Parts: sequence; structure tokens; C-alpha cells
Amino acid sequence: MKDSAPRRFSTLMLILASLCLPASGWQASEQPATIVIGFMGGMVRANNSVHSEAQLATRLERDYPSSVQVRMFENRQGRQAHREILSLLDTDHDGTLSDKEKLDARIAIYGHSWGASEAVTLARSLGREGIPVLLTIQVDSITKLGENDESIPANVAQAVNFYQQGGLFRGRPRIRAADASRTHILGNFLFDYKTNPVDCEGYPWYTRVFMKSHIEIESDPSVWARVESLIRAKLGPPLPTPNSAKVNKIAAAATP
Repeated sequence: MKDSAPRRFSTLMLILASLCLPASGWQASEQPATIVIGFMGGMVRANNSVHSEAQLATRLERDYPSSVQVRMFENRQGRQAHREILSLLDTDHDGTLSDKEKLDARIAIYGHSWGASEAVTLARSLGREGIPVLLTIQVDSITKLGENDESIPANVAQAVNFYQQGGLFRGRPRIRAADASRTHILGNFLFDYKTNPVDCEGYPWYTRVFMKSHIEIESDPSVWARVESLIRAKLGPPLPTPNSAKVNKIAAAATP
């Protein structure tokens, strides 16, 4: 029949359209997405893309659009970050977290400078609520007033510390586990920029003068490649977008 090809095309379009729309009885998975929280250092805005923390968050959001929830915060927004995590873990949306919702949590937290200190503080506050943390990463951690960024709380499974010791602002040289039987310290790694300077393009002149080594470690691609690798190890390979495999299969079958 003359109209068989148009009918096949119309049927294909309908199938593709139905796959791209949620079914009426569709329900979200009860398994929460992995959560990645990043904290900026100093007085830096959370969306300042000059800084490696924000650049990393952008890459993770791009590669894990559905399976990972990535959030960036200024280091003064620790309570806001805490509330956001509780909301993301509340998969049944009843306003409280069950024991299962807490234990199902998969959380990684990272930060630079004051943001690194806030990362440990956030992990500690989650621990008081019985919420585990997969990983904390501190990059040139500078202790905020009233915080303890040296002792890693027992609810954290793994922790790592990257630091430098040049100039006026020097990162914490050592972190330790509050309970070594529950927390594995992956290492305290020293970086030296006296003989291996790093370009800090885009930073204000005063930070390049008075905080040179402190921002060099923040801009060091080798440091952030290690940070990113550690986080991605907790996330697994990026998942295909919803229904993409079905759409590709149907489209291939319909190709003459």
C-alpha cells in the first residue's frame, strides 16, 4: 500500500514520544541518588567558575545528570547544605528520615580553605543524626572559628587531605580519624609550589600576592584530578539518560 511508510513513521514518532514522557503510573525510585556537596573557600560565591571547586561540580552535573545530586555552597552556608541533604534523603517525602533512609545515604563532601573546614563540620553534624558519609576531601584546609577540621568523625568512611606550607595561608598538615576502626585516612599529601608554580589566571591581584601558594593548590590541575578521581570512584560510570537506550534501539530498528 502506498501509505505504509508514512504510517510506520507516525507509529515510530508516537513510540518515541511516549518514551520521553512519564507514564501515568510512574513512581520515582526509592533509592536516593548519590549526593556530592562542595564548599567554596574564603568569601567566594558558590557559582564562581574561576575556582576549581565550582568547575568540578559542573563536570559532575554534566556527566551524572540523573544519578547524582551535586550542590555547591559558600562555606558560611553549612546549615543550608545540611537541610538540603536531609531533603534529598527523604525519599518518601514525609518530612522525617527513617533509619533506612539514613543508612541508604551516599554522600561525598569536599572543599577548599574554609570550605574544607566546613566539609568536616557538615560531616560531623550528619554523624550526630546517624547519617553516614562516604568520603570527605580537604584541600588546604584552614580552620574556621569554632570548628575542628583535624579530627574526622566516625561516620566518615574515608578521608583525605591535600595541603601546602608556603606563604601566610598554610593548609592543615594532618588529619586523623576520631575512630580508626571506622574511618580510613587515605593520606595527607603535601604539594610544593616554590619550584612548581601554578598559573592562577582570573584571581584578584591581592590573592596572587598575599595568598599565592594557597590559591595555587586551588588551581593545581593535578590536585583536582585526584579529587575528582576519588569522588568518581564513589559514583561509578555515568549512566545513560532515561530511555536513551530504548530510543536508540527503536530508532535503529526503524532505519531502512
